[in-house]
Amino acid sequence: MTSYAEYVEQIAKLQSLAEAARKDEINGAIKTIKDLMQQHGVSVEDLAAGGRVKPAKAKGTVPAQFKNPETGETWTGRGRAPRWLDGKDKEQFRITG
Repeated sequence: MTSYAEYVEQIAKLQSLAEAARKDEINGAIKTIKDLMQQHGVSVEDLAAGGRVKPAKAKGTVPAQFKNPETGETWTGRGRAPRWLDGKDKEQFRITG
């Protein structure tokens, strides 16, 4: 029957072997990456730039669609309706043309 101490010793040996295998795999991966970078002409700076950055969308203004003839206030039709439209048909206030 295997004792606890023997299991601990086996665990330590396996952990040592696992760490060595990990280092070997990392070194292999680094070599592969370097080879691919050289083959395709990619630099570290190219990687730092990311290449995934999307250009920012230009935020434009939305033209007003409704106007209060008494005050001159306008509303684009987006978001919460202004109080001057409460209980009224908004089509009466639509800006035409």
